[in-house]
Amino acid sequence: MIADEQPLLAADGLTRRYGARVGCLDVSFELFPGEALAVVGESGSGKSTLLSLLSAQLEPSAGSVSYRMRDGVMRDVGALGAAERRLLMRTDWGFIRQDPAEGLRMRVSAGANVGERLMGIGARHYGAIRAEALSWLDRVEIDADRIDDLPRTFSGGMRQRLQFARNLVTHPRLMFMDEPTGGLDVSVQARLLDLLRGLVADLDLAVVLVTHDLAVARIVSHRIMVMRRGRVIETGLTDQVLDDPREPYTQLLVSSVLQA
Repeated sequence: MIADEQPLLAADGLTRRYGARVGCLDVSFELFPGEALAVVGESGSGKSTLLSLLSAQLEPSAGSVSYRMRDGVMRDVGALGAAERRLLMRTDWGFIRQDPAEGLRMRVSAGANVGERLMGIGARHYGAIRAEALSWLDRVEIDADRIDDLPRTFSGGMRQRLQFARNLVTHPRLMFMDEPTGGLDVSVQARLLDLLRGLVADLDLAVVLVTHDLAVARIVSHRIMVMRRGRVIETGLTDQVLDDPREPYTQLLVSSVLQA
């Protein structure tokens, strides 16, 4: 990263309350182009609420999320019109869900899943769309002869890789990822993480990754935020935090992995 480069995404005092219960409280940070940030914590820590707030799927009770548009201007995401938000989600942003069935069109082919996002930004030439879909299936290690197959015929790992292709085909600058390796076998996880790490580096993606798996956070992220009860209790470079955690809660998380 360039030292004086402007942030791509900024959260300022981000808070979400559910009556008396706090989902997320006063979270502030900046994310820069090409940087991967992992948000970790146990179930109920607030990490999924934070991801929903950042990706404009949930309205904050207080605070704001700002995003640097392609013209270089930082805009308050909450102040964007519905059409502007939809365009962001089709172009600049991608969202990888833990269950690929929630992020894919399961009743259309693999190629159509990838091509649909291109059509959403105006592509109309069938041959060009199919060629781009083939290119992306190759990049995520799906055989070309599966382009007309339905995702329901794919394994879990293949579905997740297809979800990557569907999101990356429009060359987004920011990816949100919610437990992208959750529920997969260890060997499948390793292959997927290797692919993911390569794509993040090759495409200079900014990433917000929510995970309970510290090994995934270490492999993918440059920086880490540890959440507990809706609050960020520790943040820093990933290796630094995981190798020498300051907070007792973070120490407990790390030691539980070492003992597993």
